[in-house]
Amino acid sequence: MMQAEALAILKTGANVFLTGEPGAGKTHVVNEFVGWLEASGIEPSITAATGIAATHIAGMTLHAWSGIGVADSLSKGDVDRIASREPVARRIGKAKVLIIDEISMLSAAVLEAVDLVCREVRRSSEPFGGLTVVLVGDFFQLPPVSRSREAVFAYESASWRALNPLVCYLTEQYRQDDTAYLDVLSAIRAGAVEELHHERLTARHVADDLPLDTPKLYSHNADVDGENGRELAKLPGKTATFRMTSVGRENLVEGLKRGCLSPETLELKEGAAVMFTKNSPHGRFVNGTLGRVSAFDKVSGLPIVTVRRGERIIAEPMEWQVVEDGKVRAAISQVPLRLAYAMTVHKSQGMSMDAAIIDLSRAFEYGQGYVALSRVRRLAGLYLLGLNARALEVHPGVAEKDREFRAVSEVAREAFAIMPPVELEGMQKKCVKALGGRWLSEAEVKQARAGRPAAKRPAKAADRYADTLAALRERKALAEIAKLRSLTPETIVRHIEVLAKGGKALRADYAHLLPADSVIDEIREALAGVEDDRLAPVYYKLGGRHSYETIRLARLSVKD
Repeated sequence: MMQAEALAILKTGANVFLTGEPGAGKTHVVNEFVGWLEASGIEPSITAATGIAATHIAGMTLHAWSGIGVADSLSKGDVDRIASREPVARRIGKAKVLIIDEISMLSAAVLEAVDLVCREVRRSSEPFGGLTVVLVGDFFQLPPVSRSREAVFAYESASWRALNPLVCYLTEQYRQDDTAYLDVLSAIRAGAVEELHHERLTARHVADDLPLDTPKLYSHNADVDGENGRELAKLPGKTATFRMTSVGRENLVEGLKRGCLSPETLELKEGAAVMFTKNSPHGRFVNGTLGRVSAFDKVSGLPIVTVRRGERIIAEPMEWQVVEDGKVRAAISQVPLRLAYAMTVHKSQGMSMDAAIIDLSRAFEYGQGYVALSRVRRLAGLYLLGLNARALEVHPGVAEKDREFRAVSEVAREAFAIMPPVELEGMQKKCVKALGGRWLSEAEVKQARAGRPAAKRPAKAADRYADTLAALRERKALAEIAKLRSLTPETIVRHIEVLAKGGKALRADYAHLLPADSVIDEIREALAGVEDDRLAPVYYKLGGRHSYETIRLARLSVKD
């Protein structure tokens, strides 16, 4: 099925399982669907099975969204207790479309628990309380994790059977364009690896003379931490430290931190091999783009990364958000980089890499080798340190189920292909009306999406700072500037700090944001007892009476 065909089916409001091989564009289709819903005035609930996947889609984990927490299964009492919580009841009660990404990593028990909570909150016996549900993922990738017993795949659950989703199996390929490599990956997926495929992989075996600026993928965290630490220590020069900041509810912030590929404390040196951990809104880099820190900006102190094509990019902090009901409920901000000497296979899921050095000699679960190998675009970019038999195995039950998914997807594709366009559009209009939205033509949707504040942000950092400065000189409040710029107050304060450091903003420009003189004096005294730039000790020393933004603005005024 083509992406456009899958998107047309999603717009009818059908319950859908969107699947396909790595690189087929599942995330792109979901993003287009979400954009269409939002333009129509319909706010989807965007969730994922893991924190890492949730950060990729600006959502929250399904466990947090549904209120089930870490539970694998629920009793009737558990369901009643969770459903009675006001935030959970409000969230689920208002929901219209539920999107669950990385469904392969969600066990049947967890999916059933979420189903039960939704039915209870919405007082409906329909699957998930009558919500439109979109399941996204590929069961050949990493399997579900269960703390209490051997996990069962989500498609084996009673909730999946009751939901009976239409299957949209994407067959286009946007990551790999190397036919020989695609043949190897397809053979692994089909459980039909032959001598020819082994030969192609073993031909990429390396022992030394490893390429520079190429990340290594390991199956264990200990290998990753050791590799990154050793390589950074080898570099001369001073370490630059960038600390993550956050706003919002503590539990949501912690979920974002766990899922973010950039660490809370990012340590870099000039010459360090790095990888971008987020997609640039302007297409300058993607999650997985490799480069090397060539310098640090003299004004902002931010790292300047030279990517492989030779372009120099100032790595400005970016935000990972939890958005609910059209509002940012929590956000973290960090320079979107991580050391690229090594990372785990698990954390690489969702990335597209030009090259990778992969050690699969200790692969221990189905799909682990397939996920690692499918990150790389071409066979020429693959460097194998080791390979065991498990690395080329996929779950035998999944292979059989996948053939069924392909077959039913083809039936759905043919059914919609022969449908008159006017009938299809009629179904889509009914969907929008049923969900409480407003029907827009394709041109109107494009216009609405182009009008989003995020789409209006200028490409250059200097322009972003200039827009903040202009708002300051109009004497706008901090919250007002943040809303206007579709940023968090923390980011606006960072802009002010950069502007002040560069001499472009004077105290008079931000004086209206400063607290009372007595508060500034109180913060000055607290700052005097702290040796470095860390704010947490100051915050707690002040008893949490003043926000981090207030402390930073007061600190800035003291320095001026």
